[in-house]
Amino acid sequence: MAPSRPYVAIVGSGAATGVLYEKAREVGRLVAERGGIVVCGGLSGVMEAAARGAMEGGGTTIGILPDEDRGRANGYLSLSVASGMGQARNLAVVCSGDVVVAVGGEYGTLSEVGLALKVGRPVVSLGSWDLGDHVVVAAAPREAVGAAFGLLGV
Repeated sequence: MAPSRPYVAIVGSGAATGVLYEKAREVGRLVAERGGIVVCGGLSGVMEAAARGAMEGGGTTIGILPDEDRGRANGYLSLSVASGMGQARNLAVVCSGDVVVAVGGEYGTLSEVGLALKVGRPVVSLGSWDLGDHVVVAAAPREAVGAAFGLLGV
């Protein structure tokens, strides 16, 4: 059964700017407009952009932070969780989502994609890691969000 308010984990580069930032922001906004809840790592870059877009779209955002200091969270979170787990918090981020959308990113994002697949979460890649049949590759934010909700049957 599909969740009534899907949690969409949005992962990607912590240093995103320009076009990548705007793509992540649009993904967050589109998720919120469809009634989804955005889960992210709570810091800067793609995480901030997705949370910002979701807030601008009237949505709810949850950030799972790597350390013990909620003061480091970006300003676009409805709720923040200080995990104290460092990079291991990547598992908490992907497990909290019903689906994962990767926007850009480097090896930290690759770890999140791998963990998501390991625990059975579907993954959509928007300018991120293309792992063949294991992920759905999208060319634009609207396509990525459509694929994410489609994978959940909503």
